Formats: sequence, C-alpha cells, structure tokens
Amino acid sequence: MTDDLLTDRLRLSRAVPSDLDAVFAIQSDPRVWAHYPSLRHTTPDDSIRMMERWERSWDTVGLGSWVARLRDTGEVIGNGGCTLLGGEVWNVGYRIAADHHGRGFATELARAGIERAREVAPDRPVIAYLVEHNTGSARVAEKLGLELVHRAPDLGNPDRSVMRLVYADRALSSAQLRATLH
Repeated sequence: MTDDLLTDRLRLSRAVPSDLDAVFAIQSDPRVWAHYPSLRHTTPDDSIRMMERWERSWDTVGLGSWVARLRDTGEVIGNGGCTLLGGEVWNVGYRIAADHHGRGFATELARAGIERAREVAPDRPVIAYLVEHNTGSARVAEKLGLELVHRAPDLGNPDRSVMRLVYADRALSSAQLRATLH
C-alpha cells in the first residue's frame, strides 16, 4: 500500500524535509490558530517536532498525518489524516491554510484519513477532539458522521473557560476516552 493518496482535489503524502517551510507557514499563521492561539508554532523547530511525530506514527502503526497538496498546482495547503492516540483511538485531524478555509478541503482530507484508518485497524474508534468555540471544526466532524460523545473543560488550556468536545464514530470505553483527553 502506497502512502500517497489522491482525492478529488488533493494529493496526500508523507511529509519530507523539503515540506518544512510550507508546513511552518501554515502552522505559524495566527488565522489558522484563532481558536487555540497558544498552539501556534512560533519557530520552525515546533513544526519539525510535529513532522517527526507524524513520521513516528507512520513507522509505528502504518498511518499518520499527510501533507495535503492541491492536485492541480502542487501547492501545500494543509496537513491531516489519522494518528493513533494512546494506542486506543484514531484521531482524525485537519489543519488547512487560512486562504483555503471554507472550501471543503478539511472534510476531503479527513474523510481520506478515516477511510485509511478503517483499512489499517477498523476495530479502533475514530475520534475528533476540538474546542467548543471552533464551530467550523465541529461542522467537519459532523459531516464525517462523527457524533458528540464528550464535553468537559479543556485540560491544559491556558483559557480555563474553554470546553473540549470529543466526537466519535461509536461509543468509547473509559480507556478510549482517556486517550483523547491527554
């Protein structure tokens, strides 16, 4: 099974070192992190560590985040896919460049990640976790067929009033829910 995947509009591939500048440009853009500004990347090292986590996921479980490129131009417009959390659940994630928001790219990317996760290990639940005021991300989770299964304060968030939502494709055991909250 190849790691590259083509969707209607995207080419999804494992990150390579030459992707760093484009990934950092997205991850450091305050518009991309409007709902969780403390997670914005402030140095390329932040993005390097993230890309290294993606690679470990690929090496460990055969699936991780992809870099998303427009098929027609090759422009890097985001990253996402499914990664394993705590050995328990597939976490579907999606981060799209601000200039490409609102065009369905997050849904397209996330749907491809879920399809691949179900090929790799269908017995693991798929979840998406997000902060409650990120309504756009919640809409994507719902379009993917995920349902809200948990709402509680977002532990570790500098803003203690922020609530974390967990969406899932099925009921979660307590161990699976714990994996989503750490």
